[in-house]
This record gives sequence, C-alpha cells and structure tokens, in this order.
Amino acid sequence: MVTPVLGVIGGSGVYDIDGLANCRWRRVESPFGEPSDELLFGELDGQPLVFLPRHGRGHRIPPSELNYRANIDALKRSGVSEIISVSAVGSLREDLPPGSFVLVDQFIDRSFARIKSFFGTGLVAHVGMGHPVCGRLGEALLAAAAESGLTLHRGGTYLVMEGPQFSTRGESLLYRSWGCDVIGMTNMPEAKLAREAEICYATVAMVTDFDCWHPDHDHVTIEGIIQVVHSNAEHARSLVRAVAPKLRHRAEPCGKGCHHALEHAIVTHPSVRDPALVAMLDAVAGRVLKR
Repeated sequence: MVTPVLGVIGGSGVYDIDGLANCRWRRVESPFGEPSDELLFGELDGQPLVFLPRHGRGHRIPPSELNYRANIDALKRSGVSEIISVSAVGSLREDLPPGSFVLVDQFIDRSFARIKSFFGTGLVAHVGMGHPVCGRLGEALLAAAAESGLTLHRGGTYLVMEGPQFSTRGESLLYRSWGCDVIGMTNMPEAKLAREAEICYATVAMVTDFDCWHPDHDHVTIEGIIQVVHSNAEHARSLVRAVAPKLRHRAEPCGKGCHHALEHAIVTHPSVRDPALVAMLDAVAGRVLKR
C-alpha cells in the first residue's frame, strides 16, 4: 500500500493547526467539476495531511450546492486514504448539549437535491452502507480524544436534512421520535461517495445548538451557532493533532473493508461500459477498472 494520507473536511478553524509543516494550497482538477476550494497540503508529525474547506474559504457555498463528487474525487486524486469529517450539527438529545462532540456511526439520509453516486448509466455499482463509517478510524479518534482530554461520545445517528433552512419544530420532534441523535446538512452524500471511492470515512459531529425541539431553546440562530463553532474549533484542532501520529505507521489496507468497497460492487459487463464514464472514474475506481 502507498503512504497513507489523512484527509480532513471542515471549516477554516479546523485546519489552522500548530505544527502543520510544509503547507501549500493547491488546486486539484476533477472530471466532476470544481471542488469547493483549493486543497491545503501539509505534514503533521510526519503524517501527510490534506485539508478541504467544505464550504470554501469564507463559507461561500451552501450545503445543497456543494459539489460532493468533485470534493471526494479531488481528495482521492491527492492520495487520501482516510477522511475525518468535522461537522457542525444540532442536537436531538438532552444529554448532548452545545459543545458536545459525537463520533457518529449511522446516518439517515433525508437529502433530495444532490447527486449521490459516481456511478450511473453505462457503469452501475452498488456498495454496502450497512456500516457507513470506518471502525478502524473511529477507534483511532476515540483514543486520540481520550489522550487530548476531549469527551467524544461514542456512537450516534446523524439525520441529514436538505436545508438550507433549519428544521420546523414538527420535523425536529419527528426526528427525535426516530431515535436520531444529531441533525446536520452536509454528511450525505459525502459518506456514500467516500465509500464508493474506497476511502475510510468518519464523522466527528460538533454540537452547536438544540435544534428547535427543546422547550428552552426553541429558536435556532446563526449567531449562536457561529459562536459555538468558534469555541469548538480548538478542540477539533487538538483532536486532529492527536490522531495524526496514530495513523502515521499504518501500512495495511483497512481491515473493515473500506479500501476494497468496490471489489464486487460493479455489475455492468465490461463490454457495455460507457468509456467516458470509465475515464472519469480513473481515480475513484481505477483499482478495479484497470484489471
């Protein structure tokens, strides 16, 4: 296996990390269009890192207009083998107040205005999503959180809504009745595309508010959310700093199967595959298409 590269998707407060060396911003071309921004390449304690500002520097792009395919494809072309998604969310649980960090392990995808697969007519593939995040990467994050003094709640279901508006109270109560733990707008189809690209993926959800179900906090404001996001940023940076050394010496493919998610996923016979789509998938699926 080639040298592992850690990718981080998040806001500007996440990638301003002390000790990040050899930093350079670089544009990465993708056949799926423009990624959200240039990518920041660097090294942390010898571990190669690539940071992607999900919404672009300055937060230019709303969740529904993110080019998720270009973002994941650009990270794959940059050698990224693991992705940590650092995401602001609302809480649907009393015991997850603003400032909490959650290691998400499940999703309910309620988004509807986004392209959700690299594959399509001319090249069909079906990857498994029963366990949508990487257990190996999750264990490393939990250990890093413990060492850095950060309480990282293990497990939780992330309800992905379309946005950009926040929930109605009726919706918020419905999602609570489903057993969801947090709610946000960005991690789908991001997680699905990472699986198709054979990249390990884990979400660290940073709680910024109680959504609107809570009787004492029934009005979500962007001002309040931004304030908590800024206060959470240092904890997120500390977590990335702590996890990087734990991933530096891994050389074997992911034992959870993330790096071989396409092994038996492509069902279109080679004789009828669309050459144009095959060419676009040179980075995402090249490992299996070049056989």
